[in-house]
Amino acid sequence: MRDSRLLAALLAPLIALLVLSASVAVPILCRPFYYAHIGAMNLPARTGLSQAEIRAAYDQVLDYCTGRTEDFSAGVLPFSASGAEHFADVRGLFLLDLGVLAGSAAALAAVMAVARRRRLRPRRLLGRGPGFWAALGLGAAFLAVGGLAALDFERAFTVFHTLFFPGKDNWMFDWRTDPVILILPQDFFRNCALLVLILLLVWCGALIGADLRRGRKGK
Repeated sequence: MRDSRLLAALLAPLIALLVLSASVAVPILCRPFYYAHIGAMNLPARTGLSQAEIRAAYDQVLDYCTGRTEDFSAGVLPFSASGAEHFADVRGLFLLDLGVLAGSAAALAAVMAVARRRRLRPRRLLGRGPGFWAALGLGAAFLAVGGLAALDFERAFTVFHTLFFPGKDNWMFDWRTDPVILILPQDFFRNCALLVLILLLVWCGALIGADLRRGRKGK
């Protein structure tokens, strides 16, 4: 086996992208995570809707945002043109994340297949492999972001929307014209952020632990 700097340089960002996009994809794709909040957040009493109506509304929103349907709908809930435009922007971000997930997984598999065929292995930097450095960088960055968000989530929520929806304010819903916001309280998004952070840190910890074990076996 030959050590390759290029292979290490390719693997580190691909691993980071895969871990990040997979962590973000979980609350997008795992609908039972939202369903568990319906009763916990007392949404039927707060909205005047039944659990079935809330689930149907959420499912239709998610079907649109994940590309399963082409026209926006929110079940029995009405919506404004501005509200629909925001969900079109959200759809773009969700599809981007799912595309990055699929693309990084495919690219990582292809790179590893080529490396195996050519009998290459990633060169270790300071005794550590690309998985270690990808996890260390990603984990440190998101611990810092998570720490800042924990101090003031409402401010972090605003900064997030300012960064990802530049020049737009249609994410600031008026519940009278877009009552869909009533079934998507800010606390739910906070829990989504926590889930993403926990999953990301678990994966980063697993990668770092695996690299440390490999280093000990190598010695």
